Amino acid sequence: MPTVALMWEAKAAPGRAPELLAWARGQDLAPAAVPCERREHFTAPGERVLVITWWEGGYDAEVPELPDPPAQLSARPVHRWRFERV
Repeated sequence: MPTVALMWEAKAAPGRAPELLAWARGQDLAPAAVPCERREHFTAPGERVLVITWWEGGYDAEVPELPDPPAQLSARPVHRWRFERV
């Protein structure tokens, strides 16, 4: 069965990385046509927060994506990527 991974990366406003991470963790991706197989959260220097979700389906599968965070938590637009397992 194909799997698609969605990557969501945001740079927090200065000093707001813990709040941005908490916000990202609190986002509900349900209901979805298929359940989320896995979801992980990461942080990196520069107040960056990364969320990766894995879903059953191919590259173009219709699965929910994390929304943009509140403007006060973010220093720039969110970056998003999709990858299909090969």
